[in-house]
Amino acid sequence: MAVAVCRDLTVQVLEDVNAAKLTDRQQALRAAIQRGEPKCLGVSQVMLGLMVMSYSIPLLFTEVTEVVLLGVPWWSGLMFITAGVVTIVLDKHCTMKILRVCLVVTMVSTVLSVVALIIYSVDMGKNPAVPCVKDPDDNCEQHLAARLGRGLKTSLLIFTLAQTAISAVLCFLLFRQRHGFGQYSSLTTPVPATSTALIPPELN
Repeated sequence: MAVAVCRDLTVQVLEDVNAAKLTDRQQALRAAIQRGEPKCLGVSQVMLGLMVMSYSIPLLFTEVTEVVLLGVPWWSGLMFITAGVVTIVLDKHCTMKILRVCLVVTMVSTVLSVVALIIYSVDMGKNPAVPCVKDPDDNCEQHLAARLGRGLKTSLLIFTLAQTAISAVLCFLLFRQRHGFGQYSSLTTPVPATSTALIPPELN
């Protein structure tokens, strides 16, 4: 805080140059983050999470495989939704603390997306399509159930692949912004820009 004493003994509190610089850097951080459109990426993550969870419901009525046993669509979908919500919050309240939280959640989301991709791929490899064996009623129920499950898992695999790409891009953008503005994380409320005059009491 800069202080100036005038000849008539009035004290003026001037604008703090360092606080002004830090405020400018915070505004630059907000502008840089908003250029990356985190709100759009966050909404995309939430929508993908909801789609993954909704598409996984019919799997409960097909053959139980590793994907259902491990609950992959549910924990991955919840992670996608959480990462999207934190990203939307970052767009509205742009601070270094929220940026760090968003970066950590996005990194976890990226790792879990890769894990989910591996589980989907292994599950589809271990459970190939079942040939149609007609029963006395002339139905291929097992074949149709296997095809339904495989189609749903393929859709979930595509959604998770899209989520992995979004999380990786967002993680890169957030890491770059954190690296560029990390030294300004201790920014506090700036001093008002207007000068304030303090008049001393009259001396007898």
